[in-house]
Amino acid sequence: QIFINLYTMKIMSFLLAGLILVQSVSFSIQELAQLDELVEHARFHKAEYGDNFFVFLSKHYGDQKSQHDRDNQNERQEHDQLPFNCQHQLLSSIVFLVQNISLLNGSTDFSAEQQALFFYISPVSSFHKKGILQPPRFA
Repeated sequence: QIFINLYTMKIMSFLLAGLILVQSVSFSIQELAQLDELVEHARFHKAEYGDNFFVFLSKHYGDQKSQHDRDNQNERQEHDQLPFNCQHQLLSSIVFLVQNISLLNGSTDFSAEQQALFFYISPVSSFHKKGILQPPRFA
């Protein structure tokens, strides 16, 4: 029972991490549907201006965007139809209420005795090789 709950909690944490990752990219299904507009406009730029795809991306999403918008006001309506141009701000709060899971069975006995955690093995034993870099054996 405990392992099933821990396994479920791990799955939920992976799903939430995936949800946060997808939301951080901030695109929607509508923008994915507009990818054909992106391809069509890229073909227009290749035919009209001779731009390759990377120059096209720079003109619409990169460093050359402001200059391209100023120079080509007549393409403004087509530019508004391109995907990934909107800035989305979304605040979502996800709350999960989980039952209290007792990881201890209650039968665990904590004793007051402390056990030694350090055990010294004497270097004077038959298990160690005799060599030059051994500590002194007799003081």
